[in-house]
Amino acid sequence: MDFNQQVIDEFRANAGRVGGPFEGGRLILLTTTGARTGARHTNPVGYLPDGDRIVVIASAGGSPRHPDWFHNLVADPVVQVEDGVFTYDAEATVLDGPERDELWARAVESDPGWAEYQAKTTRRIPVVALKQVSGGPPNASTWGAALKLVHDAFRRELDTIRREVASSQPTLGAQLKVNCLTACQGLRFHHTAEDTGTFPALRERFPELAPTLDRLGAEHEHLAALLARLQQTLERGDAATLRSDVDGLIDSLEAHLTYEEEQLIPFLDA
Repeated sequence: MDFNQQVIDEFRANAGRVGGPFEGGRLILLTTTGARTGARHTNPVGYLPDGDRIVVIASAGGSPRHPDWFHNLVADPVVQVEDGVFTYDAEATVLDGPERDELWARAVESDPGWAEYQAKTTRRIPVVALKQVSGGPPNASTWGAALKLVHDAFRRELDTIRREVASSQPTLGAQLKVNCLTACQGLRFHHTAEDTGTFPALRERFPELAPTLDRLGAEHEHLAALLARLQQTLERGDAATLRSDVDGLIDSLEAHLTYEEEQLIPFLDA
C-alpha cells in the first residue's frame, strides 16, 4: 500500500510521469468503489490502447486471487480514470469469449510478462475494457498549461511507440498496430478540434496571430499526410518502412508542437 501511494503521489505531481518499475510504460490511476465498504480506492494500473477505449488486465502479478480493484468494478462498473491529462468516468466491461482471447493474445504478444503471470496461477486472468462515459477539461490551471499538458501526453505516447517499433520483430505485432493507429486517431482528433474551435477563436480575438495560425494550419495538413502514410504502412504490415515513417512523423510533430507552444501559450493565457 505504501508503494502504491508513492506511485500515485508521483503520478499526480508529474502529470502522469513516474519512475521505477513503471518508467516509460503506459499507466493510469484507476479508482473503484469498494464492494463491501463503499469507500473509494485508487490503484496504479498498466493499460493497453484500444481505439476509443483502454484495456486493463487483472494480473495481480500472477497471484492466486483477483486484485481487489477487479472485485470492486464487477460490483460497480462505473470507475474513475486519471491518465495524467484528463480525469474521467468510465464504464468497465469484463471481456469474455473471442474478444477477451484476442485482447489477451495481443497483450502477450506485446509483453510476454503477461503469459508469465498466467503461468503462475490457476485462475484465468481477467481482461477489462474501460470506455469513457463522462469527463471534463484537462487538469490544468490555464488554457496554455492545458495545451502543454496535452502535447506532452502525445510526446510520451509517441516516444513509447518509437521504442516499441525499434524493438519489434520483422512481422508487425497486432498490439503495436493498434498502438500506432490509436495515437494517429488521437492526433487527428486534436488537430481537428484546433482547426474548428481553438484557432478560429484565437483568430477572432487576436488578429495579429493570423500568420502563425496560417502556418499551423498548413502544418496540420502536412502532418495529416504523414499520418495517412503511416496508416497505409500499418495496413500493409510493412515493418521495413514503419520505423522511418514513425521517426518522420515524430520529428515533424515535435517541431510543430514546440512552435505552437512558443507562439500560442502567451495568448491562451492572456
